[in-house]
Amino acid sequence: MGCAPSIHVSQSGVIYCRDSDESNSPHQTTTISQGTAATLHGLFIKTDAAENIPSVITYQSRHSRNNSYRDRKENSGGHIRIEAETQTSHTSVKVSATEECVGPMRLTQEPIQVLLVFAKEDSQSDAFWWACDRAGFRYNIARTPESAVECFLDKHHEIIVIDGRHSRYFEPEAVCRLIRATKPSENTVILAVVPQTPPDQDEPSVLPLLCAGFSRRFVENSSVSACYNELIQIEHGEVRCQFKLRACNSVFTALEHCQEAVEITSEDHIIQYVNPAFERMMGYHKGELIGKELTELPKSDKNRADLLDTINTCIKKGKEWQGIYYARKKSGDSIQQHVKITPVIGQGGKIRHFVAIKRPHIDNNNQVHKFNKEERCSGEQSQSECHSLHHRDRRNDSIDARSLSSRGSDAPSLQNRRYSSVARIHSMTIEAPITKVINIINAAQESSPVTVAEALDRVLEILRTTELYSPQLASKEDDPHTNDLVGGLMSDGLRRLSGNEYVFSKNMSQSQLAIPVTLNDVPPSIAELLNDEKCWEFNILELEAATHKRPLTYLGLKIFTNFGVCEFLNCSEASLRSWLQLIESSYHSSNSYHNSTHAADVLHATAYFLQKERVKSSLDQLDEVAALIAATVHDVDHPGRTNSFLCNAGSELAILYNDTAVLESHHAALAFQLTVRDSKSNIFKNIDRNQFRTLRQAIIDMVLATEMTRHFEHVSKFMNSINKPMAAIEETSTSSVNSDCEGQANIRNSPENRLLIKRMLIKCADVANPCRPLELCIEWAGRISEEYFAQTDEEKRQGLPVVMPVFDRNTCSVPKSQLSFIDYFINDMFDAWDTFASLPGLMEHLSENYKYWKSLDEMKCKSLRPPPPS
Repeated sequence: MGCAPSIHVSQSGVIYCRDSDESNSPHQTTTISQGTAATLHGLFIKTDAAENIPSVITYQSRHSRNNSYRDRKENSGGHIRIEAETQTSHTSVKVSATEECVGPMRLTQEPIQVLLVFAKEDSQSDAFWWACDRAGFRYNIARTPESAVECFLDKHHEIIVIDGRHSRYFEPEAVCRLIRATKPSENTVILAVVPQTPPDQDEPSVLPLLCAGFSRRFVENSSVSACYNELIQIEHGEVRCQFKLRACNSVFTALEHCQEAVEITSEDHIIQYVNPAFERMMGYHKGELIGKELTELPKSDKNRADLLDTINTCIKKGKEWQGIYYARKKSGDSIQQHVKITPVIGQGGKIRHFVAIKRPHIDNNNQVHKFNKEERCSGEQSQSECHSLHHRDRRNDSIDARSLSSRGSDAPSLQNRRYSSVARIHSMTIEAPITKVINIINAAQESSPVTVAEALDRVLEILRTTELYSPQLASKEDDPHTNDLVGGLMSDGLRRLSGNEYVFSKNMSQSQLAIPVTLNDVPPSIAELLNDEKCWEFNILELEAATHKRPLTYLGLKIFTNFGVCEFLNCSEASLRSWLQLIESSYHSSNSYHNSTHAADVLHATAYFLQKERVKSSLDQLDEVAALIAATVHDVDHPGRTNSFLCNAGSELAILYNDTAVLESHHAALAFQLTVRDSKSNIFKNIDRNQFRTLRQAIIDMVLATEMTRHFEHVSKFMNSINKPMAAIEETSTSSVNSDCEGQANIRNSPENRLLIKRMLIKCADVANPCRPLELCIEWAGRISEEYFAQTDEEKRQGLPVVMPVFDRNTCSVPKSQLSFIDYFINDMFDAWDTFASLPGLMEHLSENYKYWKSLDEMKCKSLRPPPPS
């Protein structure tokens, strides 16, 4: 048990306190001169000096109090001596220093000091008094503005509480301004205690208080706990921040005395700070530099044309750059510097500052600058550095400035070789297409207005990224469905292998296949359904039921015949039938979504798109055949699980394809393995080798295009390379609106753009479910949801990372998942495809389906259909 503090009131009215560490007495002893009655913070004291309340009361408490209260009065020599054990409802916190860190700097914070500025004692001042005691803070009370300023200048309190309820004693704003006028107050938190607002009046604005210098306000509340909570929040918030800010003064002191030139800029390259060494080196005064952009300063013409771009490319990626750079001094002279630029990561993980450390770079044949010779071996340098510098003095002061940071290393030749190698690398000309583009833009900047040059700077930043067509995906905390779809469809999982392996069925025997049929042998009911296959509203689910889950073979025969595939490949109809049945049997009928019905649906959409006039005029027959075959095989042997699942499970396929486009690579490879395995089903056996290679490459490219990680790349390239140039030509064309001018045809028919058209075609066909008639859209939504539910169930059973947690069959909202998928993946892609191919019917279905899912979501319905009316 610690001892209580003693309070002494002298005849002059000065009240002070001390801690008695020598005594273990639990009693608080108060010595008071004279004998009138006064109440001092819970103690009734009789003293003649009670009317003259002292202006400052110093009270320090570090010890706990007893839970008893006892008064004992003794008369002695005209004095009253009171010994009291005060009873409180709490236990005080023992004061101790705390440690804080500012970056690598470790700081020790002494106990918080609080100044209470109250003209008179009341329940509110008492509450803050006891709150300080409970928190373990040291505190003072001032009764007048003058004594408050005097006490603050003496103690430098971290927190000041000013009573703003009664202006008849003093103006709280005036007191705050007096304190704020002092230098130490810049790191002090000042709290205004304001009266409670009557219920029938509006809450007064806090702006007058903030303008006067207050940091916060506290609405009158005499609860000790309320005051304690306020003080603790201030301590953990503003006080700690201000404590760290005060420590930064030491860092700036170090910078001010640093021998190396230091320049700090914002992320936008606006100069925020330069140290005296920088001013001496460059000849500028800091007032001439701070607030200016680096681009406003004169540049030396001795640097390589692309050096600044090289530097910006490096530091914008968060990497440190160092090398040789020529800067222009205020006098106009060029100075060769060794520069190290370090990005500083701040809030949000973004680059907030750049710190450049510069020193003159001296070749071996030159002398070091005079100020370097004068300042070397100062008291701040280590003994090894001084020894190294003196050693170089004996070599006629020939110093390589780079070796200043080498801690005494005497290997300048090695340094020279290193930096000359770096210089050679920077001087190399890399004639990649993107480099040529950047050089053209750089040249254009030189003669462009400032606004255009700034815009071109942003263009260059974008062009230098490695992911030109991949958007920066921001986290959508309020949309877990979108987050899970993006994570599940656009990534390859967590790359974490385990002992669990997902095994595919490999025994696909043709003995299980049905007997091939010709189109003439198709049952009437199926033939009647196939009559509508050229219509977008064609119902693939009815064909699935009529063919006993073999729609791909029947629909494939019809569509391939319509497009003359057998004639193009020079194969028999029997080979085509065998091949279609082989491929269909390799789909897993147990999958709710990725089965042969999905393949038939994609084949139907592909054929529909190929019939559109602009698509048809852009592609040749080889492209059409490749598209139809790619649609047929694009998901063959799909296991009903995503790429992320396979990577997390360490499946054989994930290992085989290095966790990259696992399923799509497998579909393409397996399709050709199955095709060439048996002559009876080899539809490629009769075509020319070169034609086969071209066809094979086109099929593989289209199957790989269905992988979602490159979704935005494909869509962006299509829009920028085809839609926008064609729109520009259409705007400037003098021909009629409906005519297809020669310029547009040239754009569409270039080999590169035909490739983009085919990729876009199969991508849209692959995910066209939201554009189907409503009933088909609902059915497909249910099937894909069920497949994702099954994956989540299996991930939980096997202890694998759950790739899409939102797809839990017990909690998932199917309408929300569909809305997210449409918003994030479908809308932009089909807008672009519709602009090119003209698909008003599809866009109408898409709009109607979106409204349907939106209505269910607004009803808080999580299922595929609304609940039946009660």
